[in-house]
Amino acid sequence: MLLIPCPWCGPRNQIEFTCGGDATVQRPANDAPIAAWFAYVYLRDNPNGPHDELWLHSGGCRSWFKLRRDTRTHDILASARIDDDLATIAGARK
Repeated sequence: MLLIPCPWCGPRNQIEFTCGGDATVQRPANDAPIAAWFAYVYLRDNPNGPHDELWLHSGGCRSWFKLRRDTRTHDILASARIDDDLATIAGARK
């Protein structure tokens, strides 16, 4: 069982959450070329190590948040509200 720390509710079982994908992908401008939109929609890296993701606490407070997770071990390194900086929070916990 994986315990995911919701920034509002605290640690909860993983079955309460839905992964929303990569938090590092930046949406292109509305007038960006089609190649930029293709890359945004379809192309994803397969990171090895710490990675920032978006998660929804769908079975709880229904809030979106950011989570830094090690993709090799599934260790959760930090979680933060959408508008908070994960790097600052992860650095404070070291």
